[in-house]
Amino acid sequence: MSTKTKQEALFSTVIRDRHSVRKYDSNWKIPKDELNEILAEATLAPSGANMQTWRFLVIDEQTKKDILLPIANNQEQVVQASAVVAVLGDRQAIDKVDQIYNAAVQAGYMTEQAKSQMIKNIKGYFSDPHSDVVKRSVLIDGSLVSMQLMLSAKAKGYDTVPMLGYNEQAFRKAFGISDRYSTVMLIAIGKAAQPAHPTLRLPLEEVTFWNNMPE
Repeated sequence: MSTKTKQEALFSTVIRDRHSVRKYDSNWKIPKDELNEILAEATLAPSGANMQTWRFLVIDEQTKKDILLPIANNQEQVVQASAVVAVLGDRQAIDKVDQIYNAAVQAGYMTEQAKSQMIKNIKGYFSDPHSDVVKRSVLIDGSLVSMQLMLSAKAKGYDTVPMLGYNEQAFRKAFGISDRYSTVMLIAIGKAAQPAHPTLRLPLEEVTFWNNMPE
């Protein structure tokens, strides 16, 4: 088997084995350095103009998870999992545009002229943090990084479940999250105690269309 075929086989296994797990071994704690590695791999996901608008709030202290439990509709994975990662979108991510693009110039990835033009364009695009354009951008970026986080976790032998069932306002108040950030989702991560429930997908021909959409 060629290296390319082996890589494809490994990737195929990861995406097929990833399922949403809701029962976790509450005694299993993911080491902080390993969780950081998963997060770092997640940040290799693409983002609009490489703005990397995602931010992570990692909740791994049991007392904090206990606070989150009722906010998340008493979903038991909140307190069983090693951690819950809140994926947020920074609507003022423009604050880091100079840092990002200066680093690109220093690495030899672009010229000063290209950097200046890109920063000018981006500052126009992100000028209003409350615009629909910015809100949409951070949600797309956050969704991309979330999927990559879940795949990275699975590749390392951990399981996850994305969660949208929580009281956003109560979550913001309990964890001090300002209006600067959009909440994308919560992701529980840990060692599965029970396998996920099996699921099925719609046939490809029911979700894929070529060149024109049906009416």
